[in-house]
Amino acid sequence: MYDIIIIGGGPAGLTSGIYARRANKTVLVIEKSTFGGQITASPKVENIPGFSEVTGNEFAEHLVDQAVTQGVEFEYSEATEIIDGEIKKVVTDGGTFEAKAVIIATGTKHRHLGLPNEEKFIGDGISFCAVCDGAFFTGKTVAVIGGGNSALQEAIQLSELVKHVYVVQNLSYLTGEASLAKQIEEKENITVILNHTVDAILGEDSFGGIVIKNAEDNTTKELNLDGMFVAIGLIPQNEYFKDVIELDSYGYANYDETLKGAKDGIFVAGDCRKKQIRQVVTAASDGAVAALLACDYINKR
Repeated sequence: MYDIIIIGGGPAGLTSGIYARRANKTVLVIEKSTFGGQITASPKVENIPGFSEVTGNEFAEHLVDQAVTQGVEFEYSEATEIIDGEIKKVVTDGGTFEAKAVIIATGTKHRHLGLPNEEKFIGDGISFCAVCDGAFFTGKTVAVIGGGNSALQEAIQLSELVKHVYVVQNLSYLTGEASLAKQIEEKENITVILNHTVDAILGEDSFGGIVIKNAEDNTTKELNLDGMFVAIGLIPQNEYFKDVIELDSYGYANYDETLKGAKDGIFVAGDCRKKQIRQVVTAASDGAVAALLACDYINKR
């Protein structure tokens, strides 16, 4: 049995592990895919304190190495259930593990377009984060796919850096807030294309643009681009744990900054919880707080 089991090996989960081990707690981190999380797909990151520039993989390696040095144990499997009780049981496809406390740090995954070549160009022409990658397209032409608040915020931010931004929305109107739509309208280097979907991605060895289709008459046209930012939503990875944590209507853990819910000894950290800003630094912050709260919970039992 462990003191703390952490589900998710991204920045929130690994930070939790480091803090918990420094408090002399036994820790197991369970990860189903990639230790380090989504940041491993970023070819260059410039907004993490302490690094003027680092690749996502390098940063993830630093985190993992630090956790290993501190004595964190790792399990490569998918957690599918948490059985609550005095002792928590975490059921995975590789076995069942027990702990006094559990931290859920499963993060989110970006909703993809589901087109051929999409996965190939992620991190090399296709991005999901203007804050992270916008500077790499300075003076170039890009498209933002989506018409909600996130997409409009991405487009506005990119318009300060790039030559031109196309906003491609599948509906006949923008679904984001009116104030954001007004800012978009006032930007001379933003063109909004409504009633269109992305039909194909151009390029063989490098990203070259997209083919968009008119939803009304099915006609298509090409947009030659240097990059594309997909902002059609995030999918929180909390479905397996809905019996032990409260979820909002979008599937995010409905936890505030205290990171504690109705079930004692079960904490949530990082992008999988309801929050306004989702960045590496905020995930790491959640991870540190969740670990300290979990340690305090164990110490008081």
